Order: sequence, then C-alpha cells, then structure tokens
Amino acid sequence: MHPIRGGLNYNLELRWDGVPSLADALRMLKEQAARTPAPQWVRVIGGWTEFQFAERRMPTLDEINAVAPDTPVFVMHLYDRALLNAAALRAVGYDKNASNFPAGEVHRDRRGNPTGLLIAKPNANILYSTLAKGPKLSREDQLNSSRHFFRELNRFGITSAIDAGGGFQSYPDDYGVVNELHRNGALSIRLAYNLFTQKPKQEVSDFQSWTKMTKPGDGDDFCRVNGAGEMLVFSAADFEDFLAPRPDMLPVMESELKAVIRHLVENRWPFRLHATYNETIDRALNVYEEVNREIPFDGLHWFFDHCETITDRNIERVKALGGGIAVQNRMAFQGEYFVERYGSQQARRTPPIQRMLELGVPVGAGTDATRVSSYNPYLSLYWLITGKTVGGLSLYPEENRLDREEALKLYTVGSSCFSTEDGKKGALAPGQLADLAVLSGDYFSMPEEEIKRLESVLTIVGGKVVHATAEFSELAPSALPVSPNWSPIKEYGGYANASKGALGASHARALSAVCPELSTKNHHVAVLGDLGFWDLGCDCFAF
Repeated sequence: MHPIRGGLNYNLELRWDGVPSLADALRMLKEQAARTPAPQWVRVIGGWTEFQFAERRMPTLDEINAVAPDTPVFVMHLYDRALLNAAALRAVGYDKNASNFPAGEVHRDRRGNPTGLLIAKPNANILYSTLAKGPKLSREDQLNSSRHFFRELNRFGITSAIDAGGGFQSYPDDYGVVNELHRNGALSIRLAYNLFTQKPKQEVSDFQSWTKMTKPGDGDDFCRVNGAGEMLVFSAADFEDFLAPRPDMLPVMESELKAVIRHLVENRWPFRLHATYNETIDRALNVYEEVNREIPFDGLHWFFDHCETITDRNIERVKALGGGIAVQNRMAFQGEYFVERYGSQQARRTPPIQRMLELGVPVGAGTDATRVSSYNPYLSLYWLITGKTVGGLSLYPEENRLDREEALKLYTVGSSCFSTEDGKKGALAPGQLADLAVLSGDYFSMPEEEIKRLESVLTIVGGKVVHATAEFSELAPSALPVSPNWSPIKEYGGYANASKGALGASHARALSAVCPELSTKNHHVAVLGDLGFWDLGCDCFAF
C-alpha cells in the first residue's frame, strides 16, 4: 500500500470507502462543500467503486455540480477517470482555450468546453497532474493528517505496512513528515518504505543519487528504507485500467529497465516492480535473467507487484530467480470491468494465487490503498476467501480461493518476507515484535459475509496500545484533534462508520439492501496456548 502519501493527504480527503449508497455519498459531498473554505477543494480519492453503492452507478457531473456549485470538487474513481465540477475546472484553468492539458483525454461538449470528465488514456497522468494542482496541507497539518491516517489503520488492526512509494512522493522531501513523527515517538505503525522514481528518462539518475544518500535497512524496526520501486522505469509501467485495452510497453523498456536493475543489483538494493500483465512480466524477466547472468542476484530480495495475468511459465521463472509476488485486491474493485473486457473464464485465475503457492513462490497480500483499493484489509481477506468483488460478483472457482488461515498467513507471515523481516514479524511467537490486534469478531468461525465488517477493538504496536475501543476503551490513547478544523475527517472519519455519523437517513435503507445479515455481536475467544500464532485459536492477528 501507499501509507506515506495517504497520510500526507488524509485530512484533505472525503473518503467514500464503505459508504453503501450514492445518496449518502452525495449528501456527504454537499455537506463538506458547504464547510470547505476557499481556495480549498473537496477531494474524493480512491477506495470506492460504483458497484459498492445500492444504486450501482457512478455519480453524474450534473449531480456533483448541483450539490457543490461553488466549491471545487475532484472525484477520482480508481485509475480510470476523474469528475471535476465547474468550480474545479475554473480553479485548474481548464477551458476550451487551454493548450497545456496533461497527457490524457478531456471530454468536451459540442462547443468544445471541457465537461469535467477526465479519462485516463493512455495512463493516469492526467488524473495525478490535475490533482497536484490543488492546495496542500501545511507542514503542521500534514503531521496531524499522517497521525490520523495511521490511527485509522490501527483501527483495522494494522501494525506494519510496506510503503510502495508513489507519484509526486519525492525522496527525501516527502518523507520528512514520517521521519519527524518517528523521531518524536509518534508513529503508531511500522513503516518499511521503497523509493519510487519520479521523472521519465531520469530514473537511473534518481537511483544513483539515492544509493549515495541512503541504503536499505537505514533506520530501525519502526521506520526504515526497504529498497527501490514500485516504479523503476516509466517505460515498464503497465497501467491497470481494465476499462481500456492492455497497453503495450515501449521498445525502450528493456534498455531502460536493464540500466536501473544493473545499478540496483550492483549496490545490493532490494527492488519491486509494478506489473499487471503477463506480457510486461515476460519482458521484465528477460531483463532480470540477463542481468543475473552478468551480476548474480545471489539471494537479493526482489518481487513483482500485482501480476493479475501472469502465466505458470513466468511464475516458474520468478521462482528460479529467487523472486516473489505481492498480490493486492484490485480485482475486488475492478473485477466487473475485467470480466466485461476479457470474460469470466479469464477472470477465474486473475491473479492465479493458488498456482503461485503450488509452484513455491513467496506470496504476500495487501491492498494497494489508497487511490484504487480501500485500506480496509478485511475487504482484501474477504476477496481472497470468497473470490467476490466489493460489488458481490463471484470471480474465482474454489481452486483459486484460499481458506481463512492461508489468506491471513499471506497478509502476515507472507508479507514480512517482502520487507526482509521474515522471522521478526507476522506471527504471535516468542522473539517476534510485540505487535497484535484483537478483532471485533472471530475471523475463523464467523459467516464469510461478516469478515469484511471486522475491525480491531485493541491494537498494540511495540507493546504500546495504539487503538482501543469497546471493552478496551479505557486503554485508548488520548484523543487527537483534527486540523484543519474543516477537514472531512473531523466530521466523517475515514472508512464509513455509521456510529460516527458518516451515514445519514439513507443508511438504514442502503444497508438493508446491501447487507441484510449485518450482525453487531462481538466475539472474543480465549487464547489456548503459547505454541505460536497458528495454535492460538483466537481472533487476533499480527503484522
């Protein structure tokens, strides 16, 4: 996932994660537009899909303009499109005479005026670049925002995360906030972060600079450098918009990627690469094998992110080179679009997780939050176990689904390998870091549909309570004010929680349609022994 970037922007964002109806989403948007002062925007950035709504559709531009006529609004849906109201178009200077649009598609009316619909073709550059035109938080508010976001992750029992870098997340400048929190003892999750190149054709220069400036392992168990990626070279970035045809990587991909990989291997830097499609993976593996013949990887940690359409042959090649695969639940949010384009038969093994495990490749699981998937890990676990999207579409046969223990193990023990911390975290066992969560229900026995509604009632990181509620409320950390005071987080929090006022009058109707079997009963089962995580028999987990 991308927690550093997520933290820097969290207090600016109106989160639609988990909101069950479009009616609720638009009501929240209207209310937030009324309280947001000029020149600030209202931003809805990822973590939602049209298929989660009871109405099962996107908002229209007319609806967005009606609820927010004067305050700039930027609504991003996955990495496929953004909706800007008229005020936002004025704020960014997009009109019929503008000549400097970022790469992408701008929808226009019959008179040539931009309507407010931006389409990510051939990639998401137009979405990123337009979003970057908005005001940023002050340094003090970024510190506050990051603390709130990390507490929100603690709410779901998250104790550690591997940061995959991100666009407009430059090292070292945009890492100053988390480093300051770390110095002040104010981090509530552990972070291992990768460095993500920022400019096409300057990738080698970036990594040459960073390998002189720092090295993997710099820091400590709470905050440290993990390696390079997930963007290594722009020519190898196969954008995952399943509404659009698969992109072909440029012919320069191999030469540019080889220069970066060679430098990283020479300097013993672990690396990761974003790769959605098998065609991209195949070409990247050709490069890796060539470099390995010249400079042996010799146990260097590396892995691919995503790998939705990887073949058995390329899984075997990953294993032969000592690599791994980190899978994320992007199909839980985009599965309907994938099926529409490629068919349900192809979707049955997208990604082929069970086959990866059968062939002996290290596999870890995550969310890729916050700009596509939500950061709620139980949506991802639900997807791994049931094979269903957030909208309820069944994608996978039983042979490509995981049982509950397997799914949880990928999230914990499996992922620890990709921060080179296997044996140090990921299990409740003697000698491992003192991180754990007690959940609101018994993950191992509850009905499958209830898994996606789990939260933590007690989260402990490094032996310190960082989140507590319900019967553990007396242990909760002191409340943290939200700044700025108009922040959407102050009113709604993050992932939708009806008890905190995120959902209005339409909540009950929407929930009755979407999840009629909702149960509020909590379950905590006793710890049975001290033989390690898988023998505990409880509804707790670590990582």
